[in-house]
Amino acid sequence: MGQVYRALDTRLDRTVALKILPAEYRADPALKQRFDREARTIAALNHPHICVLHDIGEQNGIAFIVMEYLEGETLASRVSRGPLPTEEVFGYSIQIADALDRAHRHGVIHRDLKPANVMLTRSGTKLLDFGLARAPADHLFSNETHPPGSTPITAQGALVGTLQYMSPEQLEGRPIDARTDLFALGAVIYEMATGERAFPGDSQASIIASILNRKIGRASCRERV
Repeated sequence: MGQVYRALDTRLDRTVALKILPAEYRADPALKQRFDREARTIAALNHPHICVLHDIGEQNGIAFIVMEYLEGETLASRVSRGPLPTEEVFGYSIQIADALDRAHRHGVIHRDLKPANVMLTRSGTKLLDFGLARAPADHLFSNETHPPGSTPITAQGALVGTLQYMSPEQLEGRPIDARTDLFALGAVIYEMATGERAFPGDSQASIIASILNRKIGRASCRERV
């Protein structure tokens, strides 16, 4: 829901990432609130593997978040070229898990962990995009809609999150806790190790069925590693 630009902070003479709320979303109070909530969430989480927030504001009706500029590529981009070496899978997994632990200790559930929300930099991973983050007691439903497609879907109809990495309790509308993010982490680790999605599907229905019914055992993982 955000557009991100490389920008120059002229006050401190540094390159930053500038995230703005697109014009088509600015009139929606719920999306504006989500945008503001993302900034507050990032500001509360100080961790070497979570993106750093520099500033937040609004100019000429355009809300913006200023974050650290990260050089590298997303984990999604890296996985698209095939499985990662075992040592990288272990290293990145530990870093992501550590970042999630910090968030969970602050009562924050990310709810949209996926390879596209992880940056790979020279210093390791950086967890991004807390726009869907909520405290465990918050509701899970949204009135927004989003059509299905062949790429990872951030479902904004009945459910909030990206279907390919959503836990069964998210899909069934049950209360969530830290284990929801750990389920997504498992799917991300599987994808890093195999180069394939843990829960494939060509439609929302087939993806949901895969998550609810597919059993991923040691044999299936061993075949692909």
